[in-house]
Amino acid sequence: MHRLMAFVAGTVVGGGAIYALTSMPRERSATVAAPPIQQQQARQMPPPVQPRQLVSVGDSTDSEFLKYGNPGPVSDFLLRSRYAASYNRALRNPNWVAEHLTRDNLKGTADRSSSEFKEDALIPAPFRALLKDYYRSGYDRGHMCPAADAKKDSDSMNETFFLTNISPQVGKGFNRNYWADLETFVRDLTKSFDDVYCISGPLYLPQREGDKWMVKYEVIGNPPNVAVPTHFFKVIMAKRNNEPGFAVGAFALPNKEIDNSTPLTSFSLPLEAIEKAAGLQFFDKIERKAGIVTPLCAKTECKLNHDSWKKKKPASE
Repeated sequence: MHRLMAFVAGTVVGGGAIYALTSMPRERSATVAAPPIQQQQARQMPPPVQPRQLVSVGDSTDSEFLKYGNPGPVSDFLLRSRYAASYNRALRNPNWVAEHLTRDNLKGTADRSSSEFKEDALIPAPFRALLKDYYRSGYDRGHMCPAADAKKDSDSMNETFFLTNISPQVGKGFNRNYWADLETFVRDLTKSFDDVYCISGPLYLPQREGDKWMVKYEVIGNPPNVAVPTHFFKVIMAKRNNEPGFAVGAFALPNKEIDNSTPLTSFSLPLEAIEKAAGLQFFDKIERKAGIVTPLCAKTECKLNHDSWKKKKPASE
């Protein structure tokens, strides 16, 4: 049953990519089993040598091997008025963007019509996403923290237009439609929950080609500079003050046109599957067990209102 559900999710989300992530190693089939030679090598390999000491990156600069500098990688942490973000210098995309939404902090009158996309001067020049990278790329500049979540004031609104909060997204049928409706869904959760935490970001998932799994993605810019994610995730945690525990939902959507008839639940995945794909941990201060964590879609209807987005975003966004 688990494999069937994982396969269905994989075919909807994108050619079996999610199936590869959610399939458990013990549930092998003819389509996902490791080649016999790999199984044989795995049995013959000696136990791994344990390192003498595990140190954090910050403490490792005293090592003789790094006498003249630590090469990284560096993930730039950005704290803005309405969101926090981690930026990936190699891919020129956010790793993740985190928000806290309430009925009160969504209020405001700021208008995006006066905001402009801009390069983020906090990122060293060689690693920045550039405005010209998106020019005639065929992709929208897709927000991870939506501008509509930052109506508090014009400064907060403007901060959502930094390219460190942006990823290349397919426009028609995704950024301007299905993804925008998902953003509205998250905001609407504040009508029935007191606190909503949302973390969004890109994924680069494998696709099966013959008997191999391959990760392929486009890079835009001239010279090539910004990676185009294959998928995007939204991880949501919602809480009511008068109830114990948390409602958690995790969704991964392909970066392509999605028909409005496709139910949101088609993209629902175990939180651990997205963590594994992204190399991240979400809400790790919460103990994940029954009575503390409940599936979001068991607490509220996970359904998008495709009629709510009356004013479509311009093609450049």
